Amino acid sequence: MSKVLLVGTRKGLFLIRGNEIEGPLLKGWDVFHATRDPRSGALFAAANTFWFGPTVQGSDDGGETWERAEQLAVPESLGTLKNMWHVEPGHPSQPDVLWAGGDPGVLFRSADGGKTWEPNRALLEHPTRDRWQPGAGGMCLHSIQLDPDDPERLYIGISAAGTFRTDDGGESWKPVNKNVLAGFNEEDKYPEVGNCVHKLLVHPASPERLWQQNHCGVYRSDDRGDNWERLDENGLPSEFGFPIMLDPSDPDVAYVIPEDGAEFRATAGGRLGVYKTTDAGASWQLHADGLPNPAWTGVLREASSWDADGIYFGTQSGSVYSLTNGNWSEVAQQLPPVLSVEVAEWPSS
Repeated sequence: MSKVLLVGTRKGLFLIRGNEIEGPLLKGWDVFHATRDPRSGALFAAANTFWFGPTVQGSDDGGETWERAEQLAVPESLGTLKNMWHVEPGHPSQPDVLWAGGDPGVLFRSADGGKTWEPNRALLEHPTRDRWQPGAGGMCLHSIQLDPDDPERLYIGISAAGTFRTDDGGESWKPVNKNVLAGFNEEDKYPEVGNCVHKLLVHPASPERLWQQNHCGVYRSDDRGDNWERLDENGLPSEFGFPIMLDPSDPDVAYVIPEDGAEFRATAGGRLGVYKTTDAGASWQLHADGLPNPAWTGVLREASSWDADGIYFGTQSGSVYSLTNGNWSEVAQQLPPVLSVEVAEWPSS
């Protein structure tokens, strides 16, 4: 197997294999997220365009041809489906299941490998939905995380509604936002729902540990989201940012890329800096050797990925960076604005 970076952009999907760049595939589509299903080898993309609307695209031949899901929709009471944000392969014990998230705060499930999709009714009819509000990017369901030990347990992140957990395969959803600040909410700064999570991750080796980069800080939970601890007032230049990355072998390691404020939304201090913690968020250190400085750019919530060999991210200025063996390298430049980065194992030719 070889390593491939799936890079979604404003102008389609690019595949980066070592020094070779293939694409764009899905030319003309905004690819908010793309992934390779490790169970089947199929590619899936959350793709959006003005002409054809939001959809999930699937390919069984490595991206040469694509099939578009046609029936994705939300009830009329919620308006229209605005964008698709994320596609997530299901648990290994459920080989035909996939999940997909969209705006307005909708979770779709496919039971047939992506051919057909149904919205999750429990989330559509959640009793707190009237307190959810769209963030700057809409009411986007952008994070879908599976518990590797329990196929019935999933987590989702919605801006600006917060983090939710299901322990019964999506039959019910529990808000898990305790101690998470919503500083923009003057009436209730620690609400049950209405929090603006930007990215949510479950650690694959310690699934009781969750991490999130929020509109209002970086947080860690050690009890599957029931309680959260804020971690950003100890070495980070800003509470604000979008991506968060992990080390699959060490649950105490995480990486974030801070930005200056909710209004500015560009690299903190004009420096493209990745900050790393090795002590579960008790402290953070800058790891920026090899990254451009100054750099007035941004990294979006889906534009980062990680595996056992390194971490990877792409910028709105069209560069993709890789950290392997402690060193940064620019593996692509002058791409369209990068919306997503996902690392995948790929069969060697």
